[in-house]
Amino acid sequence: MKKGILGRKLGMAQVFDGEGRAVPVTVVEAGPCVVIRKKTLETDGYNAIQVGFDDAPDKGLSKPVKGQFVAANVKPKRLVREFRLESVDGYQVGQQFGAELFSAGELVDVTGTSRGRGFAGSVKRHGFNRGPMTHGSKYHRRVGSLQSRDASRVFKGRRMPGRLGGTRVTVQALKVVKIDSERNLLLIRGAIPGANGAALTIKNSVKARS
Repeated sequence: MKKGILGRKLGMAQVFDGEGRAVPVTVVEAGPCVVIRKKTLETDGYNAIQVGFDDAPDKGLSKPVKGQFVAANVKPKRLVREFRLESVDGYQVGQQFGAELFSAGELVDVTGTSRGRGFAGSVKRHGFNRGPMTHGSKYHRRVGSLQSRDASRVFKGRRMPGRLGGTRVTVQALKVVKIDSERNLLLIRGAIPGANGAALTIKNSVKARS
């Protein structure tokens, strides 16, 4: 990975390109982030930086957690993530950076937590077809046969009703349409997982769109 930043999803909007076409975008508040710790190949076995985003109150923080911010001489942060980089020569502890880390036209991978939708049946969760709704049918939205009579058990990985959403999701190769460096805003084409206000991790794309 070459670069990464933490942010917050603000919502969706649309902008118009040079040809007048509406482009759906997700507005992301990217930074300002601060470098809390710097790891190098010589001292830790790999190159990485620990980055914090969004100021947090001192109340409720344990001494070990608070101590890492004191050592870096920065305010406590709500969100802390580590980015493994090819080189950390351009970063220093206490350094701040924001949306200017990226530029318009770049492809990024965005990671967030999808909306939690509670317990869901197989039709909603996996897109199963339902049974007939008329002519006395009593099979509508149930799972159906599990095909495990001989084994007398449910095979691992069987698609069944259960918890839907609330999982870590990464959407790859999204295009950065526009950047507002003054307000630390990234306008990224398409939808991004999570509700408005959800924490996000934005990295340079690991693969180009096919």
